[in-house]
Amino acid sequence: MAKVLMKGNEAIAEAAIKAGCLHYFGYPITPQTEIAEYMAKRMPKVGGLCLQAESEVSAINMIYGAAASGTRCMTSSSSPGISLKSEGISYIVGCDLPCVILNVQRGGPGLGGIQPSQADYYQATKALGHGDMHLFVLAPASVQEMAELTCEAFDIADMYRVPVLILADGALGQMMEPVDFDTIKKRDIPEKDWAACGHGGKRKKNILTSLFLNPEELENSVLARYEKYKKIDENEVRCEQFMTEDADIVVVAYGITSRICKSAVTAARAKGIKVGMLRPITLSPFPAKELKALSETASKFLTVELNMGQMITDVKLAIECSRPVEFLGRTGGSMMTVEDVLAKIEEMGGNK
Repeated sequence: MAKVLMKGNEAIAEAAIKAGCLHYFGYPITPQTEIAEYMAKRMPKVGGLCLQAESEVSAINMIYGAAASGTRCMTSSSSPGISLKSEGISYIVGCDLPCVILNVQRGGPGLGGIQPSQADYYQATKALGHGDMHLFVLAPASVQEMAELTCEAFDIADMYRVPVLILADGALGQMMEPVDFDTIKKRDIPEKDWAACGHGGKRKKNILTSLFLNPEELENSVLARYEKYKKIDENEVRCEQFMTEDADIVVVAYGITSRICKSAVTAARAKGIKVGMLRPITLSPFPAKELKALSETASKFLTVELNMGQMITDVKLAIECSRPVEFLGRTGGSMMTVEDVLAKIEEMGGNK
């Protein structure tokens, strides 16, 4: 199949279908509505179902039911819509159900605006639902990667029985780039013998619940889940390193911001500044070991985000506060430029 020019939102929807997603439940909100529109056209043609729920709360609970049956299912929204889904997401985690959730971020808080943002980092990585839990979080940086990571998200969700969140933004969702779906790889997935999908009396009934009134039983459930998180930490962390081999300054950025930073790093190198970039692809789990290794040779770190500095704490923890960490950001839907990042790198003394 030749490369196809697609919007990021459309690429995610098509990748989900190619990954075997048969159920999509969502609710329109800018800047991700094209996903629902695309699914409405394509799902009936592949024997699937696309349903616009009456609200985000309804959509995530429909995902809860579909995931329990063992089918591959997905929902998508943008920042305030994800907030409304948070209770249902916690229920899904509590039942150890696999699904894919997409957040095409917009500026906030509140209704905010419809421009790109990365201000949902805290929500995605720290508090996307109540209780002792977190999600596996992927952060694409191109339309091609949006497609690839969507297929990857479905596989990881099924392998570990966890919800997977794809954290994109309005810029990636709306921009158009060539996509090659032939590059997408698939993993071997275990049989879903846990699913509540009917069996004709041939086995014991599968009961999927997050309600445990016995405190010891609930604790054991949480502890078992954290053993699963530990395996994910060991096997699924990924990041991209760019010109970090001899870097004195390391820029840490993800998503659309990393593309701006890569151009700034290239420009800084042309000026003789030893600077590189680490791009987390998994935000949770975070590439802490890779950053710690870089702190052995680099003297300074710079985080660049479309928010007020939400990733800084994770970078500081990763390097055990052994090096200074500075910040450059824009918020409210505004974007920094390559020149902004380059000026910050020079200000940090990298040109000495």
